[in-house]
Amino acid sequence: MAISYNGLWKLMIDKNLQKKNLIEDLNISSATIAKMGKGESVSVDVLERICEYMNCNIGDIMSFEKEEIKEVYEKK
Repeated sequence: MAISYNGLWKLMIDKNLQKKNLIEDLNISSATIAKMGKGESVSVDVLERICEYMNCNIGDIMSFEKEEIKEVYEKK
């Protein structure tokens, strides 16, 4: 499964916020924001701070997306 932070990015647009607001207001590193941009996992502490700041639940800012698994069968 892959992590998607699309909910966070959409919520930030709705609230007219930029990534630099999270960096400055919540003391989140730019490296953590970059990880989120790539769909990588971040600590629950970071997610909790974002939820508190945005006044939302964790499901509003992130979700798990199923990845398609391709299997290659060899002919014998």
